[in-house]
Amino acid sequence: MLTIRCNNEIVWIEPWGRDALRVRACKQSQMPEEAWALENKGEFAAEIEAGPEGGYIRNGKLTAKVSRAGALSFVNQKGELLLEEYFRNRRDITSPKCSALDVDAREFKPILGGDYTLAAHFESDPGEKLYGMGQYQQPYLDLKGCELELAQRNSQASVPFLLSSKGYGFLWNNPAVGSVTFGKNVTTWRAQSTKVLDYWITAGDTPAEIEESYASVTGTVPMMPDYGMGFWQCKLRYQTQDELLNIAREYKKRGLPISVIVVDFFHWPYEGEWKFDPEYWPDPDAMVRELKEMGIELMVSIWPTVDYESENFKEMKENGYLINTERGFPVGLRCFTDTLHFDATNPEARSYVWNKVKQNYYDKGIKVFWLDEAEPEYSFYDFDHYRYHLGPNVQIGNIYPRCYAQTFYEGMEAEGQQNIVNLLRCAWAGSQKYGALVWSGDIHSSFESLRNQFAAGLNMGIAGIPWWTTDIGGFHGGNPSDPAFREVLVRWFEYGAFCPVMRLHGDREPHKAPMSDVRGGRCASGADNEVWSYGDEAYEICKKYMFLRERMRPYTEQLMREAHEKGSPVIRPLFYGFPEDKKAWEVEDQYLYGADILVAPILYAEQRERRVYLPEGVNWTEVWTGKGYEGGQTITVDAPIDQIPLFVKDSALLEVLNP
Repeated sequence: MLTIRCNNEIVWIEPWGRDALRVRACKQSQMPEEAWALENKGEFAAEIEAGPEGGYIRNGKLTAKVSRAGALSFVNQKGELLLEEYFRNRRDITSPKCSALDVDAREFKPILGGDYTLAAHFESDPGEKLYGMGQYQQPYLDLKGCELELAQRNSQASVPFLLSSKGYGFLWNNPAVGSVTFGKNVTTWRAQSTKVLDYWITAGDTPAEIEESYASVTGTVPMMPDYGMGFWQCKLRYQTQDELLNIAREYKKRGLPISVIVVDFFHWPYEGEWKFDPEYWPDPDAMVRELKEMGIELMVSIWPTVDYESENFKEMKENGYLINTERGFPVGLRCFTDTLHFDATNPEARSYVWNKVKQNYYDKGIKVFWLDEAEPEYSFYDFDHYRYHLGPNVQIGNIYPRCYAQTFYEGMEAEGQQNIVNLLRCAWAGSQKYGALVWSGDIHSSFESLRNQFAAGLNMGIAGIPWWTTDIGGFHGGNPSDPAFREVLVRWFEYGAFCPVMRLHGDREPHKAPMSDVRGGRCASGADNEVWSYGDEAYEICKKYMFLRERMRPYTEQLMREAHEKGSPVIRPLFYGFPEDKKAWEVEDQYLYGADILVAPILYAEQRERRVYLPEGVNWTEVWTGKGYEGGQTITVDAPIDQIPLFVKDSALLEVLNP
């Protein structure tokens, strides 16, 4: 380890994983010990040299250099500059960056209580491209020039790992609420409240090498179970046991492939009771048995909220299992009544909740859970208002969704289950190793929203979360009788067949009335949302892609194994497979489903053709026509309503996609 002491600050730089370094700095008496996302350090010997004029530490392909003023820069094995701190002061008058502005690269500003607000500044290369960072509701794949909030919200997942076109990966290893600005002139990472600066950086010759290095220190997903690779049926919401079983039977009667069906929220009496309401779900054991006989897994919705009127509230409150508020009447989220979230950062709270879930769901044969509200969602996102077992929300709150996933993963693992997958609405760095399949939240039902999800899914994969999906058709709005929405649904469905998980969901209009005014019956349901709900033309197209997805199972299984073993994203920007092709770094509306299938989805209304760039170095075959093309060119292809433009490198896949 290389240790630097300057300006009342301690800096540690140590090898952490292959071709990687972890950098920590603080102004306290000792360095905090939390590893946060970094768990697999490994044994790597570093070359170190230090002296009054500075020094360096080298681990494989990455070297950190320290100037005489204590500023850091990072170079690869070729001596190429990857990243350097931004400072403008006069501590080293021989430096070309010497300046009277008096701006430090690492700014610790004390706040009440002894901790700090933190800003870490880095020089910006205007030509650099940046990817990853999780899921944000905007259409930009390249994040250069963007400002991102480092905070969790419904439909926003802050996973602060980025990949640079310059050949490095960077993890902001700090779960504090904050922001990052990828400016043209400077890059600045900020934390509202923290004890330490903590980041991890790696160098690699290809994007795949960088991703695999990151996965080696933060973990990889389990192997996706077989049922996860098929079609998932969901809606807001099946109100009764009979309704759900009738839908499952209809899918089987029509001969349609279906792997998972979902019981959504308010199937319980009160939030925080984690059990079926017997008035509407009288025999869950029989329901699970019948579904399994049909080859369908049942997934149930879990919320972390606990109603004041629930049977568990008093006990959980007295034992400190709920999130605390700093002022006023303690409320986290109000859906129907006042609730507080269980504190997933508290190991005892995790154990308590899992034991309830095990008794009321798992022991009945339910082996996959929909962990909703995972941010957690608040009625008001006043992040400084909430305090967890691990500390104030502003200091550690972004880790909550990872702890929420951990609650269930560790409980299921202790029962001997393997290949664990649970659906969550949020994630942080490292969530993947707890079997987190992330979906993009309560998004709008429109082409504009689809374009946002397109960018979000690819950036989630680069951020190290390879299991990702959307509500096909979007969540909010959409009337199955509306021709304009039917077009959105069909194009989204085509795209959904080439997402890591293919899942139909949505809150469709018009709503159905609630069944009662008490307990779970208070919650209304959306309109029908099955594949036959959108008219004959849409139904035939949905069938086509459901069966296509089934035929792709062996190929999808291969991709899931790569994600499990190496951390490879299932869906990838073109540059991931073709890093030497400069044009591939420019394309933001196509992607690769694994290494061999190029997908060019239709993202605009009434579009019936589109331009497609075919990366250089290989020959491509258009799936629907069988026509061959040489790579390195842009072509125009037809895109009738029932066809998503597809190209393959391996001709054997033609029989799979278009037999």
